[in-house]
Amino acid sequence: MSEGKPYRVGYAPGAYDLFHIGHLNILRHARQHCDYLVAGVVSDEMAERAKGHRPVIPLIERLEIVRNIKYVDAAFVETVPDKLETWKQVRFDVLFKGDDWRGTPRGDRLEKDFASVGVDVVYFPYTVHTSSTQLRRALDALTGGPATAPQGEQLQG
Repeated sequence: MSEGKPYRVGYAPGAYDLFHIGHLNILRHARQHCDYLVAGVVSDEMAERAKGHRPVIPLIERLEIVRNIKYVDAAFVETVPDKLETWKQVRFDVLFKGDDWRGTPRGDRLEKDFASVGVDVVYFPYTVHTSSTQLRRALDALTGGPATAPQGEQLQG
């Protein structure tokens, strides 16, 4: 392990839709705490299941963006809701999340599940002033509707 980095392999999952400074902050902070950072990019279907809508940016494009961030060593497509199943495939030592998860039922469950396999959950400050949800609302306001393109079409931008 590198000096000053307590973890060997870190994992930072997210939809990474409408990539913004909050996403960059999580990845930057995560990389400072591990030797090797894997970013988990949730599939379109998984994002829709978790958030109730499909991402604005399709998976293949989100994956390409995240894969090319200098803090990210590898990108992994998450296709199952169970993070322990993802851990079995990626084998990370620590999972990084925004601190908006801390103390919530899903954050508590995540910590409990990962404690059973010796994986730490580390929280970083959530970037309150910017979120994909806020960006999506702004797009909706500008376009007069949901910020998603019909299947097979691309949003103009």
